[in-house]
Amino acid sequence: MRLTAPGKNDRKTIFGWCMYDWANSAYVTTVAVALLPAYFARVVVGPEGVAIGGTTYSATTLWGFTVGGATFIAFVFAPVLGSIADFSCAKKRFLLSFAYSGSLFTLLLVFSRSGDVFRTILIFLVAQVGFVSANVFYDAFLPQIASEDKIDWVSGKGYAFGYVGGGLQFAISLGLVAGHETLGISQDLAVRVSLAMAGLWWAGFTLFTARYLIESPTTEKLPERYRGWPRPLAYGAVGVSRTLNTLRRVGRFRHLVLFLFAFMLYNDGIQTVINMASVYAIDELGLSTTAVMLTLLIIQVIATPGALVFGRIAGAIGSKRAVMLTLVLWSAVVVCAYFIHTSTEFFILGAAVGLVLGGSQALSRSFYGSMVPEQASAEFYGFYTIFSKFSAMWGPMVFAVIRQMTGTARLSIISLIVFFIVGLVLLHFVDEHKAREAKLAGAF
Repeated sequence: MRLTAPGKNDRKTIFGWCMYDWANSAYVTTVAVALLPAYFARVVVGPEGVAIGGTTYSATTLWGFTVGGATFIAFVFAPVLGSIADFSCAKKRFLLSFAYSGSLFTLLLVFSRSGDVFRTILIFLVAQVGFVSANVFYDAFLPQIASEDKIDWVSGKGYAFGYVGGGLQFAISLGLVAGHETLGISQDLAVRVSLAMAGLWWAGFTLFTARYLIESPTTEKLPERYRGWPRPLAYGAVGVSRTLNTLRRVGRFRHLVLFLFAFMLYNDGIQTVINMASVYAIDELGLSTTAVMLTLLIIQVIATPGALVFGRIAGAIGSKRAVMLTLVLWSAVVVCAYFIHTSTEFFILGAAVGLVLGGSQALSRSFYGSMVPEQASAEFYGFYTIFSKFSAMWGPMVFAVIRQMTGTARLSIISLIVFFIVGLVLLHFVDEHKAREAKLAGAF
């Protein structure tokens, strides 16, 4: 028997939704951002790099291509899966399936040792695809569980839960790595255990989402022409058909499209900074793993109130202006990153990143959610993922190419200011009022 979904702003539903951010942020912080990039650079690849086809590639270059490849895979399937989920009332099912697939492969990282370059890349690819794909369906719940006047706050609350949960798990992992001698284990083993622990954290706390997040039942029926087909094929055909129809209709909503292009550009810069920060600090700045880990921990601590503060700022000046403010601050971050040399400077810069990180991400998600139709939220968040992951795919790759061509990642990091500035300009021309009027008028 299917449970009836509660109305918007239900406390238990929002709690269950936020707990998924708590769960999966352990993977983001410990695996994707902190320990694995550093471990990949220092142990799996090593300072000498890896020779492939007669060319030697650094850890920074390989990591950039790996992150880009994972996002490309999710980018290809996101909208169709979103369409299927909207039609079949399966957003929660897809979310949990990808979450547990990703967490399982995160556990397998415990077997990655020195020289296991391609094994590590393959395991990380599958885990990252699971993480990215699950977030399509997680984000799609936002406009269904929060009213328009609460959507910025709920989105920020989700990120705040994530920063606390991810920060707590990362602090435990950092203590394990720092105290490995006391425990009688090697540092490399401590790192691998911490990676596996992040997978367990992700899987375990997702149970709260499975318990409290309830999805409204679908009222749509399978089109006549697909009846009699095997169910997977029928749903797949519906997903492709709905995606193509949306592509034809979405052009009528020009302010939404303009926002997506602006988001694609500035998110490129944000995601590249996030994904390349650790390997940049170790490979380019020569900082110790401990210094990098402590900096990432302070980012988590500061990002928690940062997400909530920018939610309040958005309430005072509007979501769009609040996002524009974060982009100005992101531009300053990458300029400073070009000039830094010491761990103290990296630590201070990390504090600045923590301040703007939660705000820029949470407000972008809620701003978009306020402009899309609820009945097709997973489908439209599939397109949101396309634009976000299309940008996140190219950013690390461009970063890697510049590093490979110039021999320094400093030019790579400062080049990201272009994405922030152009995204800021495009965002300026987005009229959120007209976008919301078009949605209410049935533009879709």
